[in-house]
Amino acid sequence: MPQHASNTRVCRDCDGFATAAITTGTRHADGSRATLRVACPACKGTGHTTAPGALARTGR
Repeated sequence: MPQHASNTRVCRDCDGFATAAITTGTRHADGSRATLRVACPACKGTGHTTAPGALARTGR
């Protein structure tokens, strides 16, 4: 019996890849590279978004 795919909303800014490791170009004393971990500011590092709330109407 086939399973249904989950309908989780993926962040449109990072496409689900919420964190990235960026090399700084320098190396530690043991020879490994120094990296920075950066989280997506839109989804705060979760990779998913919440459903948009009801929009408020303004005007007449």
